[in-house]
Amino acid sequence: MNIGVLSLQGAFLKHMHLLKTIGVNPVNVRYSDDLSNLHGLIIPGGESTVLSKLIMKQSLYEPLEKYISKYPVYGTCAGLILLSKTIENNKLVRSFEKLDISIKRNAWGRQINSFISNLKIKEFDKTFKGIFIRAPKINKVSLNVDILSSINNSPVMVRQGNLLGTTFHPELSNDIRIHKYFLSMVESC
Repeated sequence: MNIGVLSLQGAFLKHMHLLKTIGVNPVNVRYSDDLSNLHGLIIPGGESTVLSKLIMKQSLYEPLEKYISKYPVYGTCAGLILLSKTIENNKLVRSFEKLDISIKRNAWGRQINSFISNLKIKEFDKTFKGIFIRAPKINKVSLNVDILSSINNSPVMVRQGNLLGTTFHPELSNDIRIHKYFLSMVESC
């Protein structure tokens, strides 16, 4: 199975390492041709403004938009921001507007306010160590979005059809369960 990881900026190497750990072939996605022969795609965390600019610079916006409309995609932190329908405090980020949520960038606070929380996730028996770094906050979800985990009534993991998103960084925890969950989404498509 080939899973692409958008490799322009952010924690893409950590995602690739976890994918290798679970026996998946990770593929660097830097150009539109890299999207062919992929079964799914991960858009990693990083800095959403920089990531958005690099996507435009690499002429990847339209190819990614088409890909996201057809195949399973998982966005973490900045990747989730790019998938969101509405970004409340947005000036420079061009979103794909595919995931029917409203999100606010860096809403949990600055770098110094980063935190770790044990999360109860709908699909898992044991808690998951969520690592939040300048994390966005999901403020609104439509009825067609399934909330898989929340903190203080604020969703932190959501799914809508073939789209999965987390406001935290599972790739930094070395816990493979969310990546395996995404692979199950890929396999069912």
